[in-house]
Amino acid sequence: MCSLGLASDVRSKESLVSQSGHVPVRSKRADAVRNRQALLAAAAAVFVTSGVDAPIREIAARAGVGMGTIYRHFATRADLVVAVYRHQVEACAEAGPTLLATADSPFAALRQWVDLFVGFLVTKHGLANALRSDSSGYNALHTYFLDRLVPVLAQLLDAAVDAGEISPGTQAYELMRGIGNLCAGGDSDPHYEPRRMVALLLAGLQRPQPS
Repeated sequence: MCSLGLASDVRSKESLVSQSGHVPVRSKRADAVRNRQALLAAAAAVFVTSGVDAPIREIAARAGVGMGTIYRHFATRADLVVAVYRHQVEACAEAGPTLLATADSPFAALRQWVDLFVGFLVTKHGLANALRSDSSGYNALHTYFLDRLVPVLAQLLDAAVDAGEISPGTQAYELMRGIGNLCAGGDSDPHYEPRRMVALLLAGLQRPQPS
């Protein structure tokens, strides 16, 4: 009886809150998370086209908010850059299992994931300069990057090996290093297309399939 009375009392309080026009705290937090995610997505898109030194007003315009809103979330440019970096690392990490479950084959999942990873590397360039006053912070981010993404790529490679689509022996870390090296400088040389070279690298991993 006590538990039922408590539940009824809670519902009555929630009804009063709703009638008074106040937004529940949980809803406010959800809105804040969505707003932050929208800002990070806008910043990442601007970083790809204009670099991490892009004016804050350009990011605000893309996100459809005032500059003050961005500074309320991120006190400094370095804070924003780090947040975008972590946001994209998490997106890449979460994409791996999803692609394995939905792609036509493990190798197709690997190829799609690598394409996402290459897109992330374009944004990552310039990170060191943005954090040049905090080398320890950059090193911590690099460790976080490896800890989150190497296991995801290893899972994709293992699945492709098990399916007979690629030969065993390729290590996730060395493949990530190779892709990173192919992408280096691609944003500053209009005559070089990193994605084409990465596609050739992946093609070299693929085993011939029976017709």
